[in-house]
Amino acid sequence: MRLFGRTKELEVEITEYLDLVNTAVLIFKRDLTRYIKKDFEEFANNFTEIKAVENQADDYQKDIKYKLYKYMLIPEARGDVLSLLESIDNLVDLSKKVIFQLSIENPNIPKSVEKLFVELTDKSASAADELVKAMRSYFEDISMVDNYINKVHFYEHESDKIEENLKRYVFQMDELELCRKVHLRHFAEKIASLSDVAETISEQISVAAIKRNI
Repeated sequence: MRLFGRTKELEVEITEYLDLVNTAVLIFKRDLTRYIKKDFEEFANNFTEIKAVENQADDYQKDIKYKLYKYMLIPEARGDVLSLLESIDNLVDLSKKVIFQLSIENPNIPKSVEKLFVELTDKSASAADELVKAMRSYFEDISMVDNYINKVHFYEHESDKIEENLKRYVFQMDELELCRKVHLRHFAEKIASLSDVAETISEQISVAAIKRNI
């Protein structure tokens, strides 16, 4: 069951907006992986790309809100749609913040924990990716929402486990000073926070989907 019915223009615009959110998640994964693997030149050449995506996403979101109110579209679900759009925008904002923090603070990631950082990045980004799919399903095929939300939960739990293992490993590294351990812990938590945000938004989508089915 599709939400928009005849409002094809708005449907297309929301699809394009979600494409931008997904692009932000992909850039998050790409740029963090480059940094972790010490491909600093490629990271430096492209890290501002996320800012352009954020600006485009903001423009889309503003236009979608304007049309929802101006043309009184989907009045029965407008509140939920606006709330979900504002929430999912946090994925874009957080992706940008983590990438920019990396470019500013330049944490020195030891070779021995590169693999764990890459795995954490992958699982956290996967949770966000499944969240975007759940959001698409809310608009296009609500019967699939729960399927994607379950995957968000799975990847978020995987992210939590890797984050814990990574932090335990780092704080057992005798060769590292405490300040470096704390710095690495900080970035592990920032990377994992993308999956935490995805899980929180997935609960909003779940409630909104239930309301539509009543």
